[in-house]
Amino acid sequence: MKMHLKGLVFPVLLLSATLTAYAQQDTIRKLNEIVIKENRIQLPFSKQNRNIWIIDAEKIKNLPARSVGELLSYVSGLDIRQRGPGGLQADISIDGGTFDQSLVLLNGIKVSDPQTGHNMMNLPVSIDDIDHIEILRGSASRIYGINALTGAINIVTRNAVNTGAAANVFAGSSFKNNISGDKYYNYGLRASGNLVLKGSSHLLSAGKEAGNGYRYNTAFNNQKVYYQGKYQVGKTNALDVMAGYVHNNFGANSFYSAPGDKESEETIKTLLASVAYTSRLSQYWTIVPRISYRNNVDDYLYIKQTPDKFHNHHQTHVLDVELNNTIETEMGTFGLGLEARTERISSTNLGKRNRNNAGLFTEYKFEPLAGLLANLGVYTNYNSDYGWQAFPGLDVGYNFYGDWRIFANLGTGQRLPTYTDLYYKGPTNIGNDQLKPEKSIYAEGGLKFNNERLQLNVSYFIRRIDSFIDWVKALQTDPWQPQNFGRIHTKGLTLAADYTLKTGSIVLDDIRLGASYTYLKPDLKKTLESANFSRYALESLRNQLSTTLTASLYQALTLTLTTRYCERISYKDYMTMDARLAFKRQHYSIYADAANIFDVQYIEAGAVPMPGSWFTLGLKTAF
Repeated sequence: MKMHLKGLVFPVLLLSATLTAYAQQDTIRKLNEIVIKENRIQLPFSKQNRNIWIIDAEKIKNLPARSVGELLSYVSGLDIRQRGPGGLQADISIDGGTFDQSLVLLNGIKVSDPQTGHNMMNLPVSIDDIDHIEILRGSASRIYGINALTGAINIVTRNAVNTGAAANVFAGSSFKNNISGDKYYNYGLRASGNLVLKGSSHLLSAGKEAGNGYRYNTAFNNQKVYYQGKYQVGKTNALDVMAGYVHNNFGANSFYSAPGDKESEETIKTLLASVAYTSRLSQYWTIVPRISYRNNVDDYLYIKQTPDKFHNHHQTHVLDVELNNTIETEMGTFGLGLEARTERISSTNLGKRNRNNAGLFTEYKFEPLAGLLANLGVYTNYNSDYGWQAFPGLDVGYNFYGDWRIFANLGTGQRLPTYTDLYYKGPTNIGNDQLKPEKSIYAEGGLKFNNERLQLNVSYFIRRIDSFIDWVKALQTDPWQPQNFGRIHTKGLTLAADYTLKTGSIVLDDIRLGASYTYLKPDLKKTLESANFSRYALESLRNQLSTTLTASLYQALTLTLTTRYCERISYKDYMTMDARLAFKRQHYSIYADAANIFDVQYIEAGAVPMPGSWFTLGLKTAF
């Protein structure tokens, strides 16, 4: 199937302009009231001067998705490269970057793994625990520190508002047979409970998803548990506690080094915990100390039948201590943050390593004129391996005609080499301990429209990444080795719109339409002439279009239809369609999902074919 996307851009722009004319002020969902959860200076979605998009609670409830990775795949500009259904071992990149260049956070806590970006999406929360997801595109070290080279994704969990419990049970299949003649299938069970007391609230959830795969040696078993507690201390102070654990075991046929890894198996276990204390020292000064810890165990068997051979066992420990301050003055708002981070690994392949990082965040928000909002700041960083560096940033926005906003921003970023990049030892892959960090500079300008019914964003960006790291080799017979082998200039266009129409009809209560489009044009200039073959440099999506339609019918049925069109620079284009039909009552709902309805055959990562059509039936209850 071949689509001519140049012909699609004008109709989508025309549709967005038409929707603007019909935008009304009353709606059941007020996206503009969502405050972006940055660690110091926080602004509502409507006042942001950067390319930020939100997957809100209503979308999460209605989209035909079982995992965070599947939710994110409906946002253009995000490249979610899964290795199976349900977001199994998904890599994530933003606007043409690699999976090591984007930062994932859970409630503002970094979950990046110094061993490898492959483990970044091994999260202890299910989509039932999430309130919304914030997607920040562009180099963002000023806000989040190291490794936010191409952007950041912050997953914000829901708060316990009322005491109660909920459950979600589902099962699915491709209705295709494995070599034993049995059907491929999966099943899952999630349960959660809320307890709201006079001075505290608690959320506890647990879940399991398992299946026999979708082709040979892709069976999986994923279990997770998550706790979140909020304790009121006095009238103005609060203690926030979070802890989660996930155990993920799966067959890894062709996941990393096809065809030799047909019998591979991997187990990843991740523990994440944090404690934060919010204290209002005065009506102008808020201080938030926070400590977080992440432990990750990655156990990989190249041939599971012979576990004593080609067995890699990695264990990482990451301890992060922060002190964030927000100070309100007549001149504007000041943000000040201190961070100390230590990363340790003990590995049968990578050895025992450690490195330390210290950072200072300084930010300033002010409004020099009515309607004009500016934010500027710098992140100053010291790393025990790479010394001192500074990463400034600036964004400016101006509101006009009420709901229109023109904006521009400049940002810088850095990505440290992973321990796998530096020290890996293998017959076909060799690390390089002489690597330098990647650095980026990013500039963007655009136009937004935001009211309670319509969110519209059109923007254009340019980005340069220096000292780009990729696994390269001179001859086909050579092993792969990471090198700072090039400079990448990327130009990109983003168009996104979300519109809600409240009809008031019994037959058709409301309609929500969403569309997002991204065009990327990367240009690689090699600085290492001997690198004749590269693995990741130009594998990004060139054209990406996503559409969503959700309709509420007869005040009980909800139908969601989605399409995703992808054209990768190094691969054929393809289009998939998904659907969810849900019957909802006060205390329960029954839903049916159809993923990849037309059974399109395609690949997202490496040599791993995606499963084709997959059908799921589920039941949700709440009381």
